[in-house]
Amino acid sequence: MSATETLRLAPEETALVLIEFQNEFTTEGGALYDAVKDCIDATGTIKNAKNVMDNARAAGCTIIHVPIAFEKGHKEISSKPYGILAAIKDGETFKSGEWGSDFCDEMKPAEGDIVCKGKGGLCGFASTNLDFLLRQNGIKNVVLGGFLTNCCIESTMRSGYELGYQVYTMKDCCAATSIAAQEAAYEHTFGMFSVPTTSSEIIAAVSK
Repeated sequence: MSATETLRLAPEETALVLIEFQNEFTTEGGALYDAVKDCIDATGTIKNAKNVMDNARAAGCTIIHVPIAFEKGHKEISSKPYGILAAIKDGETFKSGEWGSDFCDEMKPAEGDIVCKGKGGLCGFASTNLDFLLRQNGIKNVVLGGFLTNCCIESTMRSGYELGYQVYTMKDCCAATSIAAQEAAYEHTFGMFSVPTTSSEIIAAVSK
């Protein structure tokens, strides 16, 4: 899409894929809230995500929530993990059935939304039924928002791109552990594997 084109997306072919809007990230008291708070505040992540979710749902788009969760002990993760999965296991975060892994109040699924199952890693596709859900619902356009910008969002973006979906990533509906990391992802990565966009552009694109 060129800079002069107006984005238009058919709602029946479009899914809003919302990654990890869970209390650990989004809510005071969450284990990772302090790490992302500055970025959330600077970006308006939660407010923008709720606004685009409500509008996309009303327009007839498919809304898919993609949470991450682990059983007690985090046995799904290696006994000798490294990188971000080591931090998750050591911190015992996103435990299934506990407050930290619950959806935040602003982003709870509504009737008719779909909750993706099986996310225990970084990519929204790799260990889940996301591709199946998208194909079963006739989706061609995947619109991404959530956490973390340069981790799960980027991993999901890359996979969606390679699977043949038209991927759009909303810059104002993501957050990272630093504003610098977020801006670096916007500048160097988003445009390689998706169409960088905003919540207001998506709302306009799916509105009849």
